[in-house]
Amino acid sequence: MENNFKMIAKTFFGFEEILAQELRQLGAQDVQLGTRMVSFRGDKGFMYKANLSLRTALKILKPIYHFRANNEAGLYKGISGMNWSQYMNSNQTFVIDTTVHSDYFKHSQFVSQKCKDAIVDQFRSKTGQRPSIDKDYPDLRINIHIDRDQVSVSLDTSGASLHHRGYRTATNIAPINEVLAAGMILLSGWNGQGDFLDPMCGSGTICAEAAMIACNIPANINRKEFAFEKWNDWDNELFDIVMDSLLKKVREFHYTIKGYDKAPSAVQKAKDNIKNANLDEYVTISERNFFDTEKETQGPLHILFNPPYGERLDIQMERFYREIGDTLKQNYPGTNAWFITANLEALKFVGLKPSRKIKLYNGSLEARLVKYEMYEGSKRAKFQIIKE
Repeated sequence: MENNFKMIAKTFFGFEEILAQELRQLGAQDVQLGTRMVSFRGDKGFMYKANLSLRTALKILKPIYHFRANNEAGLYKGISGMNWSQYMNSNQTFVIDTTVHSDYFKHSQFVSQKCKDAIVDQFRSKTGQRPSIDKDYPDLRINIHIDRDQVSVSLDTSGASLHHRGYRTATNIAPINEVLAAGMILLSGWNGQGDFLDPMCGSGTICAEAAMIACNIPANINRKEFAFEKWNDWDNELFDIVMDSLLKKVREFHYTIKGYDKAPSAVQKAKDNIKNANLDEYVTISERNFFDTEKETQGPLHILFNPPYGERLDIQMERFYREIGDTLKQNYPGTNAWFITANLEALKFVGLKPSRKIKLYNGSLEARLVKYEMYEGSKRAKFQIIKE
């Protein structure tokens, strides 16, 4: 497979293993876990496939060069040593994103400026013309990562973060990131083989991601563009072949996905977003207060939601989280209930013992994804029946 090359998929803390699993299932080669990233190998078609399919990736980078530098001159020389005409023309635009973890280079903006100078100077000396910077819609997005004296240069294959799925046009206060939503659903073990409920659905993101997982719909099928579509080697025909092959693997879903919210404005936004994603045949959104509801389906139910933490909404935290616990305990037997919270103190008021706690981050907030198992009848009765 001489056409294979290395790529890096960036993700959130805690999602590395499920991202690696996604990559293996897609057919990636040489999958290696890192911190907030997973590296792998594949060809150009697989690069298109990964961008279209991966639910827990934020970006996919294509490393193209690596060198050592411990000062400004070494950085300029290293970037100048690359043949940039392989990747763009003098009449095109570019932008540089930089991440720095180094005692030699303190400011990412300074690094971006020096790298930009090296690229521009190379084109000017060769052609008399220079490419321009465009921060919003560049033809080429370059990623520079410096760790001590190790400089890695990559092309950003994705462009805007892959959490921009393309279906969400209306949002509420602090909506959950689509990649975070998908990762939580995968971590919870839900695979579409049962009924699903988000009882505080907001703008409908968790319901949308759950439906796409259930039906094996590519995560970024509704996205308007990827960065690689502006590359010199863009292959529209190959992209269409990859897209068609993924759509052939979409499957039927025979259960229910429901979302509740007590705010009429949230319900309308969620309905709009579900419709934009072409998922309205799978997802039902209703205006309901979770604390006044009970389980409506037979058999196991999978609940997953993102309740307010206090940073988002003005609520009485102790009472609110106690009501979550009481509602689950009294009204939702035969249920696995998961939710994320960054208010770790509030978990004490739920009044139930979580069977799992997973450390995640919601933005900059350290959070926990917790699981509560609601048995039919008492837990003791369940084990007595098994024993007998």
